[in-house]
Amino acid sequence: MTTLRQRATPRWTADDPPPAGAWLAIAVLAGSQALAVMSTTVISVALPAIGAGLHASQSGMLWIVDVYVIVYSALLVVGGTLGDRRGRKGVFLIGIALFGAGSLADSLAPSTGWLLAARVLQGLGPVFLMPGSLTIIRVMFADERRRAQAIGLWSTGSGLGMAAGPVLGGLIAAHLSWRWVFGFNVPAAAILLLLAARVIPKVPRAGASHRVDWLGAVLATGGIAALAYGLIEGNPLGWTSPQVLTAFAASATALTLFVIRERRVVAPVVDVRLFRSPAFTAANLAALTVFFAFVGALVFLSAYFQQVGGDSPVAAGLRVAVLGVAFGITAPLSGRLVGRFGARWPMIAGLVAAGLAMLGLVRLGTHTGFGSVWWDFAVGGAGVGLCLTPMTQVAVSAAEPARAGMASAVHNSLRQFGQVLGVAVLGAIIGARGPLAGLHVAMAVSGGALLVAAAVVAVLLGRNGKPPAVVR
Repeated sequence: MTTLRQRATPRWTADDPPPAGAWLAIAVLAGSQALAVMSTTVISVALPAIGAGLHASQSGMLWIVDVYVIVYSALLVVGGTLGDRRGRKGVFLIGIALFGAGSLADSLAPSTGWLLAARVLQGLGPVFLMPGSLTIIRVMFADERRRAQAIGLWSTGSGLGMAAGPVLGGLIAAHLSWRWVFGFNVPAAAILLLLAARVIPKVPRAGASHRVDWLGAVLATGGIAALAYGLIEGNPLGWTSPQVLTAFAASATALTLFVIRERRVVAPVVDVRLFRSPAFTAANLAALTVFFAFVGALVFLSAYFQQVGGDSPVAAGLRVAVLGVAFGITAPLSGRLVGRFGARWPMIAGLVAAGLAMLGLVRLGTHTGFGSVWWDFAVGGAGVGLCLTPMTQVAVSAAEPARAGMASAVHNSLRQFGQVLGVAVLGAIIGARGPLAGLHVAMAVSGGALLVAAAVVAVLLGRNGKPPAVVR
């Protein structure tokens, strides 16, 4: 039987069933996704224990959470481009190794400064493994239906990471040293690295120039990082403070120069022509909005159950995990729906369901029992799982293979930036209005944003829901 290692460039169509090893490769890719996502959710419950252990200030604790996502979101486009030019599998393996090394450094941190530097290293891991994993799927599966199923299984990793993160963080905070929040990643990354080296096939390079537009990369990274800094520090420093206004001005300048340069350079980091496709634009708008609403809600609902409801970290983690469990159940089912009906209706239905569920959580009160709102959590998680696969499928199918890594990197970068935006904006609302009243406004904003995104997606994707034409 032909194996993955014997076929240099495997591509399976609907009439050529992929071997079992192909699905093992998808499982490894999903596992890497789970680890990357979990590192943004596991800390939310364990953060008080980490702060106490390192004697960190309130600002320091916020940066422990945010610096990982800032690095992650700002540099994904660079990781995707390097994967296209240097080889997807090799760059993916480097990403797993960096993630494991950063996690080990996290677990050994003697001070807040050490931990922040280690989180930067850890954040470089997803920069290389995230766009690489989607591109490998894009190249492995020629048939759109099988590719949608594979992306659905890959997306399940996000659900597992979101579901397991709060529970694991709560258990560690209650029974173990906070260092195991990071330490458990080390053996997991080692196992994934060994499996990935064996079962993930080599895929061809894009065939483009091996040059990387480093000036464009610096402008993109600086612009995103400055914007993230302004959003994060706006609440504690004041939105009109010189530092915050300077950050916003620097971000606007850098991103404007970035767009101008990318329109003119021969080998851009991000080919802005991708956004000529309405479908690609719709998929990325949906990604930004979903992660703005969903991950922001995940963080602050965990805080609500502990600060307002008086739950233990473990109990709070279990309640919030309902979102991730529902997500993990519907994500693979969504892949089948996309393969059968196209991307439009699953994406719209998921956005609407998640939006209505977030609006339903406005009724949370001081003495609201979880039994009366658990189904809002379930519907919200299921809605996100339903729309995640079609929006990812549309994004990675909108570009020719030579720019698949770039397209997936842009998509993942906007997902992670949505997370930064959600934590910053919803956090500012809750900080200004208080834990309960602020949460009500935050849930209303999240739900409204999801419903608006659903309407825009319905217009941009058109009526037939067919895969978008490839942008060249």
